[in-house]
Formats: sequence, C-alpha cells, structure tokens
Amino acid sequence: MSKKNNLKISDIEIEVTLGDIANQPDVEAVVNAANAELRTGGGVAGALHRAAGPELAEEGRKYAPIRPGEAVITKGYNLPTPYVIHCLGPIYGVNNPADKLLANCYSNALRIAEENELSSIAFPAISTGAFRYPFDEASDVAIATTTEICGDLKHVKKIRFVLFDAGEKEFFKSKLAQVESTL
Repeated sequence: MSKKNNLKISDIEIEVTLGDIANQPDVEAVVNAANAELRTGGGVAGALHRAAGPELAEEGRKYAPIRPGEAVITKGYNLPTPYVIHCLGPIYGVNNPADKLLANCYSNALRIAEENELSSIAFPAISTGAFRYPFDEASDVAIATTTEICGDLKHVKKIRFVLFDAGEKEFFKSKLAQVESTL
C-alpha cells in the first residue's frame, strides 16, 4: 500500500485525506453529494447543510431540481469554505449509464471551479452512500476523471478527496498509486 497521500500531475496536487467534508478550511470549494432538490439530507448533504446553515438550502432552491451528473455552485455560508459545488450523483442500478453520470459529476464540478477561478476543491466519494454505488467502481471513476482533466485546468491547483472511513482512504491511496505508476 502506498504511504503517500497525494499525487502530482503537471502542477496540480491530488490529495487523499481522512476527515469531515464540512471542515476543509484550506480549500475554496467543497463538493456536496447532493439530492436533486439541493435540500438537507443524510450523509454528506446533511453534514454540509448542518454546518452551513439554512441559507445553503435557501440559495439551492433557485437551482433545483438538478439531474444526475449535473453540478451548480452556491456560497458556503457558515462553512469554512467560501463555496459549495452541488453534484447529483447517480443512484446505482437506477440512473444509467452510471459511470458516465458519475464522471460528469467530477468533470462538471471541476469545470465550475475553473469558471469561478477557484484554486482548490474537495470531493467526497460521490454516490457511494445512500445511492449505493460500489466504492471500488466509484473510486476508479473519480480518479480516472480527475486525472484526465488535470491537463485542462488552469486555475485549480489542488484536488482533495475527503473520505470518512480509514479503509476507504487506504483503498483510494492505492488507486492513486496505480495511476502514479503509469505516469
């Protein structure tokens, strides 16, 4: 297992960390694994909405509903990050093609970060909770999508994956090490 928690592609640092997505004070945007209505929910959405306050759902209402693979940006309100990029991941076995929709979440979030000239973004493992996307498949999509896009990024210099479980963090690190071995 790789001991490194990061990978550098061009001048972009890709990091893997164990932690709370709602407490990432050194990035400009966190990604919400949102529901279609951009409301408070469980998991990542619940944690972000609780920390940000009711204004997050209030602002989200004007963008809702969003469809699987889509992303929108709001302010971060009481979060330590200025922005939240909300992505609706696919429900595994329901929204198809799941891999393309999940890849769209990552690419659309990075596109929005670029358009807003943000230098850093933190992602959770989108769709792996209540939406039942198998973690190993979801991590492959997340890493492949973000590493492929790195060459197109001019503003984003740090991409962080924030995982809630130590085993998932180690798994993600091993996937990054596999990518690093091909560079």
